[in-house]
Amino acid sequence: MSDPSHRYHPDRIARELDWNLLRTFVVLAESHSVTDAANRLGLRQPSVSAALKKLEDRIGRKLLDRSPGHFALTDAGRLLYREAVEINGSVLRLSTLMRELTDEVQGNVRITVASHVVSPLLDNALARFHAKHPKATLSIEVFSSADAIAEVTAKRASFAVCLVKDHNPKLEYRRLFREFFGLFCGPPHPLFGKPDLSLRDLAGHSSVSFETDRLQDVLKPVTVMRAQAELGQKITGISSHLEEVRRMIVAGLGIGPLPLHVAARDVRDGLLWQVPPYEGLPAIDVHVVWNQAAVKNRAEDLLLQEILNAIDTTPMEERTYR
Repeated sequence: MSDPSHRYHPDRIARELDWNLLRTFVVLAESHSVTDAANRLGLRQPSVSAALKKLEDRIGRKLLDRSPGHFALTDAGRLLYREAVEINGSVLRLSTLMRELTDEVQGNVRITVASHVVSPLLDNALARFHAKHPKATLSIEVFSSADAIAEVTAKRASFAVCLVKDHNPKLEYRRLFREFFGLFCGPPHPLFGKPDLSLRDLAGHSSVSFETDRLQDVLKPVTVMRAQAELGQKITGISSHLEEVRRMIVAGLGIGPLPLHVAARDVRDGLLWQVPPYEGLPAIDVHVVWNQAAVKNRAEDLLLQEILNAIDTTPMEERTYR
């Protein structure tokens, strides 16, 4: 009589599992439907459905619940996706194992950053790196902080520069700089240009803000500041990109939060006006986040080390932008 546990035996799964099935499953798990996954993979829908069924047969578990209006991973599917994402990242980075045979550094560094990170320390580190290794290339992509970290976790990005809510024990973190947020309005706003404002003057005015401006999210201190200002419950605009929050503030849609050092030029140019509070403003830390388990090419190693050295040799006061 055969042992039913044989179908889940690690040796059998390792021997029979096709990597292409796992790759298809990762895309499926990150899609909204089989049709969506097929489009992203450049395949026909029946081919994707067949790949899913074959993978479920190999694993011995149902991985995806599908019905009209419902498309969700099962418990087994979530577990497999968590592991498959890391495997996917490792496979995509296999070429980095072939180190350059010349003395010149020629690799590419893919950095994911939160919207509108402004840091002279980071800029100077990039300048020094390029001067030393002019044949190395950079790819810098803007994501929400959560998505930027997800790219690092999946080994699809070299490292991230972003806000951090919770620390993943699989990742490494180093604080790059600290910024302070204030509240601002634009020229069309009735409070623009008015001196000697108090918090009472803000009460009831509509506001714009970031998607992460929530008590349970990374910009909680900013949420508390807005609440203390007794701004109205109506939020007329929201975005995950700082540039778009700034755009809505300048356009007069409402009062909104921005980092002081980022808004400074617009204040000088007459595009923004700071409103209360002026003291005790919330501090937000921006971190460099990387995956120690990811195999890195020489360019990635050297740029990350350049940034970490800059952090180590620059006092926190000089990395605090008020």
